[in-house]
Amino acid sequence: MMRPSVAEHHPPTDTPRVVGLGASAGGLAALEAFFEQVPLDSGMAYVVVQHLDPTRETLLVSLLQRVTQLPVREVTDGMLILANTVYVIPPAREMTVAKGHLHLSQPQHPRGQRLPIDVLFSSLAQDQGERAIGVVLSGMGSDGTLGLEALHTSGGLTLAQQPASAQFDGMPRSAIASGCVAIVALPAELPQRILQVLASTRPDMPVAMPADEAPALDTILGLLKAHSKHDMSLYKSSTLLRRIGRRMAVHGLGTMGAYAELLSHSPQELDLLFAEMLIGVTRFFRDDEVWEELAARAMPAMLAQHGAHGLCRAWVVGCSTGEEAYSLAMLFKEAQDAHPEAAGLMLQVFATDLSADAVAVARKGQYPARIATEMSAQRLARFFTAHEGGWRIHKDIRDMVLFAQHDVILDPPFTRLDLVSCRNVLIYFNAELQQRLMPLFHYSLRPGGVLLLGGCETVGRAQSMFTALSAKHRLYQRNDDALATMSVDFPVKPPTASRHTTQEALVSSTPMPPNNLQTLADHVLLQTHAPAAVLVNEAGDILYINGRTGRYLEPAAGKANWNIHVMARSHMRTQLAVALREAIAERKTVTLSGLTLDSDPLRTLSVTVQSLQEPRALAGTVLIVFKEVSVPPAHTDTASAAGSTDTARQQELDHARGEIEALRREMQASREELQAANEALQSANEELQSTNEELTTSKEEAQSMNEELQTINGELQTKLDDLAMAQSDMQNLLNSTDIATLFLDNDLNVRRFTEQATGLFHLRDSDIGRPLSDLNSKLNYPELHQDAKATLRTLTPTEKQIATTDARWLAVRIMPYRTVSNMIQGVVLTFVDITASKALESQLRKA
Repeated sequence: MMRPSVAEHHPPTDTPRVVGLGASAGGLAALEAFFEQVPLDSGMAYVVVQHLDPTRETLLVSLLQRVTQLPVREVTDGMLILANTVYVIPPAREMTVAKGHLHLSQPQHPRGQRLPIDVLFSSLAQDQGERAIGVVLSGMGSDGTLGLEALHTSGGLTLAQQPASAQFDGMPRSAIASGCVAIVALPAELPQRILQVLASTRPDMPVAMPADEAPALDTILGLLKAHSKHDMSLYKSSTLLRRIGRRMAVHGLGTMGAYAELLSHSPQELDLLFAEMLIGVTRFFRDDEVWEELAARAMPAMLAQHGAHGLCRAWVVGCSTGEEAYSLAMLFKEAQDAHPEAAGLMLQVFATDLSADAVAVARKGQYPARIATEMSAQRLARFFTAHEGGWRIHKDIRDMVLFAQHDVILDPPFTRLDLVSCRNVLIYFNAELQQRLMPLFHYSLRPGGVLLLGGCETVGRAQSMFTALSAKHRLYQRNDDALATMSVDFPVKPPTASRHTTQEALVSSTPMPPNNLQTLADHVLLQTHAPAAVLVNEAGDILYINGRTGRYLEPAAGKANWNIHVMARSHMRTQLAVALREAIAERKTVTLSGLTLDSDPLRTLSVTVQSLQEPRALAGTVLIVFKEVSVPPAHTDTASAAGSTDTARQQELDHARGEIEALRREMQASREELQAANEALQSANEELQSTNEELTTSKEEAQSMNEELQTINGELQTKLDDLAMAQSDMQNLLNSTDIATLFLDNDLNVRRFTEQATGLFHLRDSDIGRPLSDLNSKLNYPELHQDAKATLRTLTPTEKQIATTDARWLAVRIMPYRTVSNMIQGVVLTFVDITASKALESQLRKA
């Protein structure tokens, strides 16, 4: 029986598949490696949740944009999800997916208890079902594990980074240990693995099976039946091929024969395939119109049929994790409120499923916080209580539902039912099995009982057995006169013997000589003559009993407790406890003599308490041996002797009672002190645990921020190196022109100069920042400072030919210094040697 209990969720066809990626400390490198391999036309959207410092802006968007050509956006509330786009969560927010949009909310929990990856994955499982994809990357802690479990339950694809490749492997290891991860690989390999799985499980792919694959399919179903004891050969071939193909894609296998070979050697893979067959989606009050129709048509008739104090019976087939069964119980309570005359009526819901894991979850009645979106606030407040970050169903609703593992194909059905809910279970069965189940459901219902099917299911050929109350919502009523139209095929599971019985061989009556007479003789002597004794550990728990100990020990009333302190009879309990403590502490033998026996006043009891150190297997245990001693007959010589003896015994008895009372008070005081210390330690432990969670979260956030800063720092260092190289190129270029150049700022202070300028102004590196007016030069140019000021003021270049003190001529050009953004940042002075041209000019003039 397939596990889905309600209609499978199918998001709008125009909504792209969403890949949720969760990362924390060390996650930046993993995310970069992942997106470097993501193709531009994958058709999927990628939603990234990173543990970020809530007090700082994140640089994650710009960092991821460096490694991918896909657009990377920081999410805003209500943002529409588009294909081939990367979405990044902003700091101090939780993010969910609903109806093709991304929604942001304030975190509901303190900083140390936030699990934003689980929040995203859980909403993704609810919104997209089998189309959802979740990936857990590097990080500390366990965030993402619960979310991947929800994705796995809904049929989504789950992946995790290979722990050995993660800088922090806490999150990947936790996810893998949960058993819900389908693919484990390096971050750079994950995109290709996702595409391979999707390519092999496309809805438009043909589901016809090649003829040569039929034997392999039979082999797979046979292995699955032998392993799980459930026959799935009656399931639709399309369902079988799709689910098997999904597992084949996970392992990268191309043929069904290769997968059958894998299954024959891997019990774990058989478990995973069986779980894959049972994957389904459910939620509270799924398909509101169906529940409204059920409340309007079926519930009033059910209440009226049973009167004020009857018992209604319902069966939910394929209950999954229990949401539909509990929804039915809540609907019944609401119907009782609307019909006060039925207040004494009871409802018993039998909720069954093939998966033991799903039944175990349903029995707990605990659900995540996201169920608040599945029902009204009134229902949530009435039927649930907050519990450990989620919700727990009320006890009165829980008591109405009985959960059990059950196979509708093989196990006998429940009978005398008022309602059978079998929603979206039949869609996975072939026509033959569907036809067989309809008469079975008809037989299980009482006259006038109601059958509820899924939106894609009908009663098929059994139309004469049921009358449609609402054909649109697949609500049918049992026809009482149609039983003979189709025969009922009762499922009977063949009994499986727990072990094979073999024919016993006849034993010869001639006694065979024992192999070891000494061993047998020792055994007989121990049984006959050894005293009664018990072997206990340091806590007093009884490990072994020899002989008859009923005169000294007795089981205590209440829950079974095999502890010597509880089972010892009251008249020896205190002395035995003291002796046991002394023997353990000092590792010696303690003997108690003269203990009385309530059942025999003529005998006394001697107890030996021995701490064992040898053999090594018994080291740390204590052997307690009980020996009875006969009381000698009383002396009758004189009355005075008897009187003195009685007085001595009375004094000894009073002394012993006083010691016992003091010991009891001391033990009570010690118990109270230990209790107080234990409570204080528990309180301190809870505080330390909370503090540790906050510190771990802060460390993860700081690590993520540090990774971003390190990446930015690396980029800045690269830019600085580029700038240094550009500066060197410019310096070499200026020096190669053999033109003296002087750069001045807006205050006409020296900012930079070329090597040739040092011959004119006697400049050194320490002269950077000195005013032009303070520099000595070889120029016969007293107006140099004024001309530079004028150029800076008017932005008009100045050109002059100036002689030097060493008989040279220079062409001096003063120009404004313009930046790339057209800002004036000083002036540039260039000095070109024109001595040769001046000499030539002089010669020409003379000629």
